[in-house]
Amino acid sequence: MSDIIHLLPDSVANQIAAGEVIQRPASVIKELVENAIDAEAQEIHVLVTDAGKTCIQVIDDGKGMSETDARLAFERHATSKIKEAADLFALRTMGFRGEALASVAAVAEVELKTRTANEELGTRIVIAGSKVESQEAVSCPKGSNFSIKNLFFNIPARRKFLKANSTELSNILTEFERIALVHPEVAFYLYSNDTELFNLPVMPLRQRILAVFGKKLNQYLLSVDVDTTMVKVSGFVAKPETARKKGAHQYFFVNGRYMRHPYFHKAVMDAYEQLIPAGEQISYFIYFEVDPANIDVNIHPTKTEIKFENEQAIWQILSASVKESLGKFNAIPSIDFDTEGMPDIPAFDQTRPIEPPKVHYNSDFNPFKTSSASSYSGGNYSRPKVDWEGLYDGLEKASKMNAPMEEEPFVDETDWASASVSTDMSEERTPYVPETQASSSLSAPLYANEPAVEKGTQHFQFKGRFILTSVKSGLMLIDQHRAHIRVLFERYMNQISQKQGVSQGVLFPEIVQLPASEAAVLESIMEDFSAVGFELTPLGGGSYAINGIPSGIEGLNPVELVRNMVHTAMEKGSDVKEEVQTMLALTLAKAAAIVYGQVLSNEEMVNLVDSLFACPTPNYTPDGRTVLSTIKEEDIEKLFSR
Repeated sequence: MSDIIHLLPDSVANQIAAGEVIQRPASVIKELVENAIDAEAQEIHVLVTDAGKTCIQVIDDGKGMSETDARLAFERHATSKIKEAADLFALRTMGFRGEALASVAAVAEVELKTRTANEELGTRIVIAGSKVESQEAVSCPKGSNFSIKNLFFNIPARRKFLKANSTELSNILTEFERIALVHPEVAFYLYSNDTELFNLPVMPLRQRILAVFGKKLNQYLLSVDVDTTMVKVSGFVAKPETARKKGAHQYFFVNGRYMRHPYFHKAVMDAYEQLIPAGEQISYFIYFEVDPANIDVNIHPTKTEIKFENEQAIWQILSASVKESLGKFNAIPSIDFDTEGMPDIPAFDQTRPIEPPKVHYNSDFNPFKTSSASSYSGGNYSRPKVDWEGLYDGLEKASKMNAPMEEEPFVDETDWASASVSTDMSEERTPYVPETQASSSLSAPLYANEPAVEKGTQHFQFKGRFILTSVKSGLMLIDQHRAHIRVLFERYMNQISQKQGVSQGVLFPEIVQLPASEAAVLESIMEDFSAVGFELTPLGGGSYAINGIPSGIEGLNPVELVRNMVHTAMEKGSDVKEEVQTMLALTLAKAAAIVYGQVLSNEEMVNLVDSLFACPTPNYTPDGRTVLSTIKEEDIEKLFSR
């Protein structure tokens, strides 16, 4: 039997490693920029074409590499970061495994120009598919200049599964933001198709956060700063009033490296318990500094998941530090009783008998008396004499003056007959259920103030949430909010498909400010926004003016609505146009649907139910929630079988 186990060629092994390290253009940028930071670069430029699919260029002014180092850098496990196994437990650099450049060179066409400060000439190397095509001496600036072209050119299947340019650009911006947020001492510049997206000179950390996410965030950031022997925790958390369901900026960094940590996230959110509504999130930028020997950064290929040795203790420190910041800056609401000038309220004494209050009044008081004084027992009140003659003289003189007329008093011309009816309809009606009778038909009055109607001609509302109506098989209950979502969803989808969305102009346009990663997504779905009725005008720098909104959603916050739709698009990661349109229609439908507790007239209920059953699938909402349910007549009869 022949041997079946053999070593893989380096080119194949590099492609396998690339599958772990290089997943998309954003992965390439992450590895190259982190290497530039490790090379002590002070200024880093990133240029991408077609979201990195065509070309990625990373230029830095770091240490650079010698001719030999430049060649060895593309070998597997070649690294300047560690020399022995013990170094793995004292890591303070970004990249260290030596797989990044080898992985990139295995799946792309790479050109490197690099020079150290003490050399007159640099080195130029060209590699494609792990094969060195040329190496020569060239004149170039100090530092490194990487050019990555045609990513996955030799793996068509991998290139096929790359997302649309908007999605890939959003991923690039996300990775870029993570690195820029943790290195404010480095200047970063990012260009997409020759358009500048980021210009971040060296600046303090707080200003770097504002430069990335907008200056409006400045008034909501609270600083966190706690130093212990185990861990140093610093950074910023947002005030409770900024909580939102989607789009919160949540970042953890440890020793200059971005990480995800659900356990520590729970510690932060625990500090906001009872301060923000359930299900909403808060923005935070938390930086940890720990002994590298107490963490393991190599448990995940992308090194975004990090294991801490003392997680539970750090959890307590983190939660306490956030709570301290909230309390220090008065972000926690408190009850402030102003007692100045208030009467002294004595403490309750159980031994004293309870006496009814005594009422003091003047039995001789007469408002029509003209006496100069009037008193009552228990006080020193005196009523001055009224000079009626002088009063009339004064009024007569005032009428002859050319003084401006005062505003006419408000006259209430409300039709109180109709108003009383409206008030009665706005209150939640209590179902009338006789104790001695039961009926399986809705022809009997369901509410105490409702007249008897013929079966099937009238609907009834229960608890401001469900619409009840009789059908042949029994009693149908319809969730009014979900029913309206289904109806509106079909309407919006029809408007989008036919590009007939009706836009309602706004008197005062509102401005929505988006980070670069979110603005890239908005640009990709701008056509669908227009089709549904939004009128957005780009102002530059991630700002957009909302000049028009879809008709029917008046009263909603258009800024939050736009943000929510962009965040949903980012979460879905969808590139299929139809799916993006579905997401937009569903988001609008959920935002504009009638809420629970809204009392409906019989005509409104009839229209809603008729519109619901005109939909292709009335039983479920677009996201799969039950809209209606039927209680069979025989099941109702069983309830009264005894």
